[in-house]
Amino acid sequence: MNPKRNESGQALVLMVVFVVSLLGMAALVLDVGSWYRSKRNLQATADAAALAGAQALPDTPGNASGIAGQYATKNAPDLASADYSVSSNIVPNDRMTVHVTRPAPGFFAKLFGVDSVQVGANASAQSEGMEKARWVAPITVRNTHPMLAGAGCPCYGPENETTLPLGKTGAPGAFALINLENDPNGTVGASTLANWIAKGFDDYLGLGDYFSDSGAKWNNSNIQEALTSRFGTELLFPIYDTLSGTGSNATYHIIAWAAFHLESVTASGSEGSITGYFTEVTWDGIPATTSTGGGPNFGAHTIQLVN
Repeated sequence: MNPKRNESGQALVLMVVFVVSLLGMAALVLDVGSWYRSKRNLQATADAAALAGAQALPDTPGNASGIAGQYATKNAPDLASADYSVSSNIVPNDRMTVHVTRPAPGFFAKLFGVDSVQVGANASAQSEGMEKARWVAPITVRNTHPMLAGAGCPCYGPENETTLPLGKTGAPGAFALINLENDPNGTVGASTLANWIAKGFDDYLGLGDYFSDSGAKWNNSNIQEALTSRFGTELLFPIYDTLSGTGSNATYHIIAWAAFHLESVTASGSEGSITGYFTEVTWDGIPATTSTGGGPNFGAHTIQLVN
């Protein structure tokens, strides 16, 4: 008879194989998780770079790629490659696209000869005029103002300081203050107008016709305090091209939005003026979906990630 084979030690071999396999799987999970986190962080970098570059669009596309690159390299200095490009979607030069890659090191994967893998991220952001804007102030400005429609303008920045005369604007009962609730049945009151100046109107307002607030007085203490509280900040003004009607039915036809950096104010009865300068801003708004949907470009845009 053949002696029985000695099977002692087989369980130990199987256990070693099992433990090695388990450690390999655990190592893979840890490395894959690390690579995923690296990719997620890189995606945040790409998103931030695209949004930053889009702030220069559509007016100064030559600066957009440089701004996007600065944001990307500041947040991810170990980039392996980076591509920044400006393209056109609704209006010329309105989209910023970023593609970046960087190495994501492995830890346990090095045991298998894998030092790192390349992770990549893509992002696109778009800058458009606004069909609807939020936080609007109830002060209207004519589209023919020299800093909006003069030679070589719109003109932005403190070197283009200007004074906006506020008061009677061409129709009885029209004093450049409008009812943002668009109710023709009387005035909303100085305290409401002051709140809209101090905080902006808390809803998205579209372009179109708005009624004048015929009872407004620029020297009202509430309105003066609200304006004073906004010194050194930007207000978003509705820009109009025509004014029709009289009294509470005086109607401003709003065609666009413009941001104004407020510096000082004067007032006398229903008349007044504010001094400051128009500026380019990124604002809270609903983007236009056509080339004319946001009206003329007076420097106020909304920016959104689109990819």
